[in-house]
Amino acid sequence: MDSFNSLKGRNLTMLVDFYEMTMANGYLKNGMGDAIAYFDMFFRKVPDGGGYVIMAGVEQLCEYLKGLEFTPEDIEYLRGRGFSEEFLDYLADFKFSCDVYAVPEGTPIFPGEPIVTVKGPIMQAQFVETMVLLCINHQSLIATKANRIVRAAQGRPIMELTDEGRAFRYDPFTGCRGNLSPHPALRGHLPPWGKARLSINLTGRLRTFGGFVGNGLDRSVQSGQ
Repeated sequence: MDSFNSLKGRNLTMLVDFYEMTMANGYLKNGMGDAIAYFDMFFRKVPDGGGYVIMAGVEQLCEYLKGLEFTPEDIEYLRGRGFSEEFLDYLADFKFSCDVYAVPEGTPIFPGEPIVTVKGPIMQAQFVETMVLLCINHQSLIATKANRIVRAAQGRPIMELTDEGRAFRYDPFTGCRGNLSPHPALRGHLPPWGKARLSINLTGRLRTFGGFVGNGLDRSVQSGQ
């Protein structure tokens, strides 16, 4: 899926909690670096009694995992923070070797069940914790909110209005039918519906807005009604 907020080409390897680095250094120093561990991601409750969550963020998580690589600048920074040379050599040749299992995007998920499992060397499995949580939590929140709004509308068409186009990548399972931007439409996603900013009112409320809806592009506004 060609996503507006894709992580392809972005090196976010250092986007971790610092304790994950210090723990990994400790595992290696104590001969535990290759010990196999399992880490499960789950959540304890659905906020506001919503009943379910829509799984999302798996694509971004995969993109992040494929791009894991410590640059010379990363290594030099960590050297300045006192990490051992053995650990820095390990990072310089880092190859992510864990197995990652996830519930497919668009699946309803519920509290207490594993939705992502990372299996592999403990220092690697621990290391990716931050981005597992960031990708899945944020994207699942967006997809779930969009899905609930569509259900509450009871068949009336819903337009996704975020300027960044965050929900369009999940339109197959959220039910939104239009987007603020033409960018998703160019990639086979939701069509643009458009809207008007306050500035058009300030330039002459009735005359200017009347000209706006009568300029031949008014379907972009009316289709959202």
